[in-house]
Amino acid sequence: MSVWVAEEVMRLALRLCSRRSSWTQSRFLTTVPVQHTSCPSLLSHIWATRQSRPSQVSLVKFYSQDNIQSKEKEVLSIPLIDSAIPAETSSENIHRADYFSDKVKKCASPSDVLDLTCQYACTVRQISNCLTHMWSTTKKMSDEQRTYEMQLMFEHPGFELLLQSATKNVVHMRSEDVAYALLSIINLGVPQRSRVVQTLLRTSQEKLNEFDEKSLSILASCLEHMESSPNASAMKDAKLPRIKKVLSLQTMMRMLGKDAPLDLKKKLEKKALSMTDQFTLPNTQYMITTMATMGFYSKPLMDVCTKKITENLNGIPFGRLLSVLHSCKELRYRDLNLLTCISDYVTSTLDIWTNKQVHLFLSVFESLNFCPGALMEAYAKRVISFPDVLTLKDLLCVLRVYSSLNYDLQHHKEQFLDSLCQVLDSYLPKISAFNLLKSVYSLCLLGHFPSAPLEQLLQSSSIEQFQTSKFLHKQEQVFRTVDLCLRLDRPPLPCPLTVPPSVLGDPTPTLATNPWFSQSLQSVVRDQADAVLQEMVVVEDFYLLALPNQTSLSEESSLICAPLSGFCYGTSNPRGPLAVKIRHLKILGYNPILVTERELESVSEEERTEILRGRIFPEHHRPDTQRETDQS
Repeated sequence: MSVWVAEEVMRLALRLCSRRSSWTQSRFLTTVPVQHTSCPSLLSHIWATRQSRPSQVSLVKFYSQDNIQSKEKEVLSIPLIDSAIPAETSSENIHRADYFSDKVKKCASPSDVLDLTCQYACTVRQISNCLTHMWSTTKKMSDEQRTYEMQLMFEHPGFELLLQSATKNVVHMRSEDVAYALLSIINLGVPQRSRVVQTLLRTSQEKLNEFDEKSLSILASCLEHMESSPNASAMKDAKLPRIKKVLSLQTMMRMLGKDAPLDLKKKLEKKALSMTDQFTLPNTQYMITTMATMGFYSKPLMDVCTKKITENLNGIPFGRLLSVLHSCKELRYRDLNLLTCISDYVTSTLDIWTNKQVHLFLSVFESLNFCPGALMEAYAKRVISFPDVLTLKDLLCVLRVYSSLNYDLQHHKEQFLDSLCQVLDSYLPKISAFNLLKSVYSLCLLGHFPSAPLEQLLQSSSIEQFQTSKFLHKQEQVFRTVDLCLRLDRPPLPCPLTVPPSVLGDPTPTLATNPWFSQSLQSVVRDQADAVLQEMVVVEDFYLLALPNQTSLSEESSLICAPLSGFCYGTSNPRGPLAVKIRHLKILGYNPILVTERELESVSEEERTEILRGRIFPEHHRPDTQRETDQS
């Protein structure tokens, strides 16, 4: 028998054993679903039940690292083109490789590719191409078809051969082919603790310094969702490679992710700081989002990046600028100069931005507690001129931002709010009760009380929807604010409106006070003649106050110790809920005195007492320097 005939017989035998009878397929589908089956067990079963074995075999171990005894199996080593066929001319090899690649591209399923690998010998590079194409074909399938094709793939004898070939020849692969092969094998459902996956991981670790940006990105997407194993952990905890490009470093940082040890993150930070002179404008934007991906905040790096960004705002597209702001929020980094520069830039170029883009900017600024005054002023004029272009989603966003940041539009305020209410009225027939509540709440914070939305919100059919809501507690707080505004602001409505008690919940606030704040207040009052302190005073069943006052004075001072989040960033301007509290206390005849928790927490007890004394009794308080001058 000639060599050619023997080769054809072998190919035919392999092709025949790759297909099963219909009853075998049906039995496998009904008894061993892929999505509910352990892949190692499935592969072991398939490999163990093979009856026919080709003559060319080698021993290979497919093992798990879960203290399970490794099992040896005889598997066929798939031939490579350079060893399976006689030496040919270079042009003939190229022609055969191109022919094979064209054939692979026409395959519509993993089994088609495996049939091809059983008919034609593969080069080292074609191993990765075959695996990648097998994975890409499954992405276009329905879930049911994918399940069926994956079962066919696992039972196909060529699959075992292809994985064995990848394991043996990975050392000869290019870094990009290694990365693609690993990604494809994992996505095809091969057990992550199998020998082929662990071998590819180990080789990737050894070749890490040879990986370019593209290969690192592919490797990063592999590791991101991989379960823990010694080789995967070694990759994530590997020593920092000798990276010379900023993009490669950033890819490595993203690959390591939030689970990387802190000391490794510090090494990456040091490496990045040593390369700041190479940072391009896109590098600075990407570095900020990369730090957010890692969950690692580095002020020196942020300062370098934000400085370059503020100097080149004209060259940054909308999406990247927005992602920088979102990353700043995630990292809890707020730089007043950066936020002001971006706000001023958007304001000066307002005509190029759509309403949706402006709303996204306003939303992220609001989430950072930053009030972009110039932008809010300019956009309010656009709303006044073209209110009808606002969708319901636009309206809810604008109401939330303007009420939360409590920006004073001064002489434009009434016209702006009337324009918003005009839009709200147009949506009343189809607005949900929950969106209506949010709209009315925002308008109440702004001190605006349109009758039509209020009447619709407080009618019985709307109220019934809230009584069965899973967000009842939050809604009760919102309703209590609306109720307070109706009672204390006393808006001139066509008919009196009240909030039903059924949606107000328990009106009693949680009684809690800060021990050191209470102690400082007592010290202030103790040192002051005819002064008295009333703590834990509940006003209107909603506001909890401390009242340090002199008995000789008719006006009562109410001291409010507010968290920093109660103010717009970088200003003393109170945000929505705090601004309403101050407004209501003034209506009730109190003199609200504001102090921030941060300014009191950051000083000694003696300094804290001095600050409070100066705020509460300014007429009796003189700075130490003035006292010394008087005494001299």
